[in-house]
Amino acid sequence: MRSSKVHLILQILGLMALIMLSIYHWDMLKGKRGLAVLQQRQEQRKQLLREMCGDRVTSSDKQRILANMPKNKLANLIVDDKHGIIYCYIPKVACTNWKRVMFVLNQTEPYQDPMNISGDLVHVPNTFKLLNSFPLPEMKARLEHYTKFLFVRDPFVRLISAYRDKFQRKNEYYYLNFARDMLRKYSNQSNPPKSVDEAFASDLRPSFNNFIQYLLDPRTEKKEPFEPHWRQMHRLCHHCLIEYDFVGHQESLQEDAEHLLRILKLQDVIKFPPSYDNMTSATWMSDWFRAVPLEARRKLYKLYEMDFKLFGYGKPSTLLND
Repeated sequence: MRSSKVHLILQILGLMALIMLSIYHWDMLKGKRGLAVLQQRQEQRKQLLREMCGDRVTSSDKQRILANMPKNKLANLIVDDKHGIIYCYIPKVACTNWKRVMFVLNQTEPYQDPMNISGDLVHVPNTFKLLNSFPLPEMKARLEHYTKFLFVRDPFVRLISAYRDKFQRKNEYYYLNFARDMLRKYSNQSNPPKSVDEAFASDLRPSFNNFIQYLLDPRTEKKEPFEPHWRQMHRLCHHCLIEYDFVGHQESLQEDAEHLLRILKLQDVIKFPPSYDNMTSATWMSDWFRAVPLEARRKLYKLYEMDFKLFGYGKPSTLLND
């Protein structure tokens, strides 16, 4: 009787081990399939860039153009010599969290949690080593041998995020340098408040439509290039001159971030910060653009059309055909 119980227990244990082994192999299979999907996604994104950019510019021409490019046009390329990484940051595309990661990677191991790093700290000038700080031969060598990555976002959603961040919140710099001008030109405010506190106390700030009017006004670009938070993404990272090894999307941020860290062999030493729950959603676009006239929407699309096409974002037909 006792031996039959032992035999039954051994059978149960063997069955459990078989089940656990099956689960392990299934998880491994799912992991391989998931990795294959992520790799295919990357190839498709990079292939699209190659097709859009074409082969009109040779490798030597690219180097010559980069060599003659004003230094400030390469100001968004952060270099990490320790790990052989170049990150082109685009404002309003998870750049604060990626800068936190880049900052931590330049410290000593074990690496601390990137979320412990102040968002203000990573936006201070001279916090990072930039590609444009190197002599041309060293710049070329890094571009050739380092892993180059960036993250992009639906262009219209990025504009909504920029507007919310810079004009719906108190920001003295953006109020004095941009919002007052918008209020004067597009909101019939001949003498807007002189400070952001006064403006908010009076509930006076540019509307989203005022912001779009500012972007479409020929005088804006004639005065100086677009401010980086709403400058076209391809003008910040020069995708047709620099061949990026990884193109992440904000819409698949966590998945892409984990995939990139695996490629860099950093997945066991650092974790990308979790996404915020209140990220601007693409589904909100129709609400935001409701007050923007149809003709203005169409002109805005033309202004950002290259970003839509380069990064595989579909034309927002519902906004452009109403």
